[in-house]
Amino acid sequence: MAHVLGARPNFVKAAPVIAALSETGREQRVIHTGQHYDERMSEVFFRDLGLPEPDVNLEVGSGSHAVQTAAIMVALEKEFTERSPELVMVYGDVNSTIAAALVAAKLHIPVAHVEAGLRSFDMTMPEEVNRRLVDQLSNLCFVTSPEAVGHLAAEGVSVDRVHFVGNPMIDTLLAHLDKFDTEAVRRTYDLPERYAVATLHRPANVDDPAIAAGLVKRLHEIAELVDVVMPVHPRGRKVLTEAGLDAHPRVRLLEPLGYVEFVAAVRGAAAVVTDSGGVQEETTILGVPCLTLRPNTERPITITHGTNRLVTADDVVPAVAEALAAGRGEQEHPPLWDGHAGPRIARVVEGWLGG
Repeated sequence: MAHVLGARPNFVKAAPVIAALSETGREQRVIHTGQHYDERMSEVFFRDLGLPEPDVNLEVGSGSHAVQTAAIMVALEKEFTERSPELVMVYGDVNSTIAAALVAAKLHIPVAHVEAGLRSFDMTMPEEVNRRLVDQLSNLCFVTSPEAVGHLAAEGVSVDRVHFVGNPMIDTLLAHLDKFDTEAVRRTYDLPERYAVATLHRPANVDDPAIAAGLVKRLHEIAELVDVVMPVHPRGRKVLTEAGLDAHPRVRLLEPLGYVEFVAAVRGAAAVVTDSGGVQEETTILGVPCLTLRPNTERPITITHGTNRLVTADDVVPAVAEALAAGRGEQEHPPLWDGHAGPRIARVVEGWLGG
């Protein structure tokens, strides 16, 4: 079978699945499309987290949605035609995910989607378009939370295709908790004892200079309450810095961090301000207050069972103040976010292929 991965979060989700399937002796091939180039996706990254190094990197690089998706499809069609995998496993909602599902479906190769059924109900998000289409093309839909089952049913996905297995991203997080050393990150980057982490990269937040400038103003107001540590995503770096992001003495800008360093920084934070999907999940397990600068989330279970709260630019500062005053509390973990999603997926795959 082939695992198609396009970005670092895909590897974190896929690692427990690949590890569990390796116990069955089934032949697996890991294809990195190269959609996101990350210099921290190095040998150390794979070794530290026990991740499988890709068998092939298609190196498609960046581009518009159409250019990038088309390039991935052309490369994958050649790969799948030459090797004809028995099953194509795709993860999440990036362009590589939809490209692989389309190519496999047209070549009559079964598709399994890990993280199926997530919905923001916001079709202006490219990820939402990808999610919906991939689920329609998938023979196996592996869902991470109960509400996703209902979303798929409402879209006509037959119940025999849907499997509630838990969250493999949490498998990786829980398996490597001892590697997320907050004190080491503090020493490396000279961070204060108390700080908030901020990450922003969504087009709705960083593409429009006026909106970005408004968010920079809010981040400066947050910095009056607590030091703000911000690994700056390449997407949005120019517009945010031009808006004066680094003009406040208590805003600390860092280069993008590797997975281990980033989760370690989040683990030690007093609060997190983000627009990332994965960070909403990680903070839910780590017990860190999370303020998500978006009008919606495809992960509502992080609100009902976790630490997450949706905020606007107008209410993010008081929300951070509340989080700082309240501190951390015990949270109920979402069902099946227990570190065993990978083996559950492997059991379903084995049964399905055997049948």
